[in-house]
Parts: sequence; C-alpha cells; structure tokens
Amino acid sequence: MAGPIVSVIIAAYNAMPYLTRCISSAAEQSIGRDALEIIVVNDGSTDGTAAELERLAGEYPGLLHVIHQANSGGPSVPRNVGLEHARGRFVFFLDADDHLGPEALERMVAMAEKNGTDIVLGKMVGVGGRRPPTSMFRRNQPKTDVFSSRVYWTLNPMKLFRRELLERHNLRFPADLSIGEDQLFVGAAYLHARGVSVLADYDCVFWVQREDESNITMQTRGSEPRLRFLPHVVDMILENVPPGPARDHLAHRHLTIEVQQILRGHFIHDNRAGRHKTLQRLAEIIEPLWHDGMNERLSAMARLRLHLVRHRMLDELLELIAFEETLAESSVATPVLVEGGRALARYPFLRDPARAVPDICYDITAQLGTRHQVTRAELDGTTLHLAGHAYLHRVETREVTTELVLRERDRGTEYRLPVVHTATPGLGADEDEGHYTYERAGFEASVDITTAADGRPLDDGLWDISVAIGAQGLSREVRIGSKRAAAVSGKPSTHVAAVAGSLRAITLYTTKPHGNFTLDLGENKHEVLPHLSLNGARWAEDVPTELEFTGRCTLSAYPDSALTIALDDGQGGTGPAYPVRRVSGDGTFAVRIPVTALPAGLWGGELRLGRWVLPLPAPAEDMAPAKWRRRGLPWYAKPSPTADEHFALHVAKTDLVRAVAQRIKR
Repeated sequence: MAGPIVSVIIAAYNAMPYLTRCISSAAEQSIGRDALEIIVVNDGSTDGTAAELERLAGEYPGLLHVIHQANSGGPSVPRNVGLEHARGRFVFFLDADDHLGPEALERMVAMAEKNGTDIVLGKMVGVGGRRPPTSMFRRNQPKTDVFSSRVYWTLNPMKLFRRELLERHNLRFPADLSIGEDQLFVGAAYLHARGVSVLADYDCVFWVQREDESNITMQTRGSEPRLRFLPHVVDMILENVPPGPARDHLAHRHLTIEVQQILRGHFIHDNRAGRHKTLQRLAEIIEPLWHDGMNERLSAMARLRLHLVRHRMLDELLELIAFEETLAESSVATPVLVEGGRALARYPFLRDPARAVPDICYDITAQLGTRHQVTRAELDGTTLHLAGHAYLHRVETREVTTELVLRERDRGTEYRLPVVHTATPGLGADEDEGHYTYERAGFEASVDITTAADGRPLDDGLWDISVAIGAQGLSREVRIGSKRAAAVSGKPSTHVAAVAGSLRAITLYTTKPHGNFTLDLGENKHEVLPHLSLNGARWAEDVPTELEFTGRCTLSAYPDSALTIALDDGQGGTGPAYPVRRVSGDGTFAVRIPVTALPAGLWGGELRLGRWVLPLPAPAEDMAPAKWRRRGLPWYAKPSPTADEHFALHVAKTDLVRAVAQRIKR
C-alpha cells in the first residue's frame, strides 16, 4: 500500500486549548484522509495536552499518531522525532497554536507537483494581533529561488517540504538551540532546494497569537539566546553562498530583522555590563556580512544602527533605540535636510561633530515617498490635457522642476515635456498632523501627439505617463493615475483624430492592476473596429425609396464627416458617400440612402472611417423591392443574395415586355 502524500508534524507543549483546532484543521483537509498522516509529539506537556491527544486519537483512528516524550526544552527534538516517523512524500510542520485553511495542503501539493519544486510557501494570516510576514505573498510564484525573491524573509518552518530533499541532505532541527533553530533548518533547505513555490492567493496558515502571549518566540528575553544562533546562521551563509549580490541578498535579512530584534526587543533588558558584552559580540558576528557595498540595499535607519554597532557606540545606540520607539508611536515622519541634491533624515547625531557619523547613514534620497493625484485627464483631438499635483513627501515645494515624462513601454524611447507649475495652498495640511505643507505642487500640461516627439509626432506604441517630481534639486519619477479625483475616469477612451492628412487611433486608458495612465497610439491594445457596429438595412417608413441603416459608434471622438457609408457598383464605379451623424448620446446613428439617385447596377458598400472599414450587412431576405419612376419609366431596387452575406442591392429599370409577359402568365 502506498504511503501518505503529506505527513503533518506537530510539536505540542502545553498547547491547550489551541491544539484541538490545530489537529482538526489538519484532519479535515480537502486533500483527503487517505493522503494524510498526522504525527503529534507531546513534549512533556503538563496542561491536559496529553489527554486531549488521546481523545483526538480515538476520533481520528489510523490518521493521528501520538508520541509522548519527556520535555526536551524546545521544538527541535519533537519536530525531529516526528520527521523520523514520517512516511509522506511531503512533510508540513504545523505549530500547535496555529491551524490550516481547509484546502491548504491540496493546493500546496498541487503547486509543488506541477512545478517540480521542493518547498512551497502558503500564505500566512495573522490571528489575535500576530503579524505574519507579507512581502513574499504579494503574488503567486510558481517557481522561484531564495536569491530572486523575498522567500528568505520568512524562515519559520510552517511550509511544505519535499521529504526527499530533507533526507538527501540529512536536514534536521539543531537540538542545542532554544530559539533560531527554524532559521538554520529552513535556511539550509532553501539553499539546497530545486525550486521554491509561493502560493499567495489562498489563506493557508493561520498564525495565532495566544491570549496570554505565551508563544515560545514571545517568551524569551535577553540577548544571549539570539547571540547563540546568529553566528550559526552567518556561518551557513558564508559556507554556502560566495561573496556577491546573492550573499548580500540573504545578509540583508539578518542585518535588518535580527539586529533590530536583538537591540529593540532584548538588548534593552540586559544590564550595562551585559549590554557592552552583547554589543561587542554582535559587532563581531555581523562583521563578515556587512560591507559598504550593501548600503543601497539598506534603509538609512539600518545603516545608522549598524554603524553604531560596528563602532560599539553604546550610549548612542540606546538613544537611537529610544528614538525608534518614539518614531513607531508617532504618525509624523522624520523631517529631512535637503542639501546638494540629497535628502538626509534628521535622525539622531546628524552632522554632530562629536560623533562623526557619515552622511550615508542618513541618506534617504532614494527612499523619499511621493504623493500625487490627477484632477484632469482627457483627450481633445490630438491633445492630451493633464492636471493635478505631485510632490516629494517632507520636501518643501521650492525651486520646483517637475516635468512630464512619456516613455514607450517596449522600446524605452522617452520624451520629457514641460508643465505649468501651479499653486496648491494648504496642500498637505491634513496629513502628518500639518507638519508639512506643499504650496506649489500643482501641474498642468497639454501634450499634442503631433509635436511631442521633439517637434515630431509620437510613433505608434504604448506611452506610459509619469511625472518627474522635482524640488530643491531632488527628483523622483512616478507613474500617475492610480490616485485621481472622483470625476477623472480610468476607463479607456478611444479617439480617432486627423494627423498629417490621415486618421490615427489614440486611446487614453489606465493599466491593470495599478490604474496608471497610458496612451495607446496605433491600436496596440485598443482596436477601432469593435467600436463600430451596423444593423441590417430596411426601407424607411416615411420614404419607402430611402434605404435606412442603423448602427452604433462608441468612439469617444472622430472628425466631422469622417464616418461615412460608401457604395460601389462592383465594377470600379463609386457612388456618393453618406456621412454618419449621431442621433443619441450612446452613439446610435441612422443613415438614409435615396436609391432613386443610384444608377443601374449591383451596389455593395461599407461603413468607412479612414482606413477602417466594416462591410454593410445583408438586407433581410423578405425585404420587398422599392419602386419608382424615373423620366416616366418604372425602376426598382431589390436585395440580391451574395455568397459572403454582405449587402448587395440590385438597381435597374423595369423590363416592360418581361413584366407584361409575367402578368399574362398569372
């Protein structure tokens, strides 16, 4: 008999009352019980966990396997014991506090099998105030790796692992660590995996914060436990990843998250002697990972924090920790110093000669936030009119140099166009508790596509619209449209305009999912013909010799008299063109053709708008002929069947001899 597909391994220690839901969420998975085994290792619980496990074992016979053991002091040993008993093709480590979404395992297994990956991260959801990692779950990633994604930013073991990977590399949780054991296990698995999948469109794991906050990761205080596991993590990176961008990518995580957690969460609980010792040890641990080339990856606050650690500046570090705490509780962002085209955050010790901290530790030029809104966006002929405001957060709008940027998406061709800077009194007064205002952040622009390319027409293509927001020598480029006034539509608006003697399609639309404006020149994504439709022909009720066509044109605009119905006699001769004029706001139109003016022949036709043509539809088969007299002689016009089911109208003078003969036969 084949073994299970998934072994769910749960290390349980004093896990009541959360344990019951945890196990039931695993037992009721949509993948089915035949595909599962649940292994729970009771690590010497004293709160009724053992009794509840025995009860649940009776409720799920053959599915739930319970192992009781003396307390080991941490989750590593029970997880390893569970792994030794696992028979599944995959294993999933589930903490006893947490629970699974009903389809989690089925979906994760399917993703692993489809993409041939060894690890699957399922989206985590916080419960009870617990904050799960989010940066890696912004979209599904069928197959990625630890270096080209954010998966390394979650090192907890609640993931689906291919068991063959763990056995091939003999991966187990280190039993000599009380915390951080998961980072060494998961980190090594990431580095050896033949691919990692991310399942972001389904809530897989519900990460629960206990009401008494007794989760093990929330209980451990003091720096020593973390200083014990962090060197092992550093060694793992140094041994497996050569110097370069890949190593820096992994180091970034530890130089920010771990260092900050040690300092803000544990270092402050040490006594002064302990702080000196911790600082000395921490500086030694991170030294192999941090170099100046990483500065662009790190935030200014992280650079400053690491600088103080590297130089063992204890009192300054304590002051910075206090500053960070205050900053976290405030809704007001730190002011900036703008100088020489750079923006420096006014964090502690900026330009303090006694501390001599370099400016790079405060440089937030690349991280400056942008705020913008579009209040007008509309096409008028060949001209695009835009208006709104845009500014750099915390940078006063002096010496404003904002300009419009058009960039063709595929070729990268770029044109920068001037805007008119307008006053915006009071802008920003409702944000940041009124600490920053932006009095001249407005812009207006009129872009004529016939001259926007340095005096020449813009080529066909998708032209993304941005603004390069400039003030006081700083500049940041940002796409616009995602934030717009309620009256500004984001729906596609297709125009046909006259350009250099011919008609050209222009569509203003917003992209998905972000909603930024783009100009489509030349029907790359928005075709003209679907905007044109025609109904079958019929004789007008009030003038039975006038052929009436009805239809609809949903284009936002086109030149007067450019849309016509044109007839031809099939022999190279042409008849008159009949211009279309709208008769209602939804684009519905009617066109009448007086057939009494047509010469004899078999007439076809089409709806024309420059180079865009739509064949006229065939008239109804039971449509009666129209009859009239021309110079005293009888004429008629009647539909004529065609192989392509297009419009054909036979116009001729009545053959009197034949008509009399047919009448006699009757």
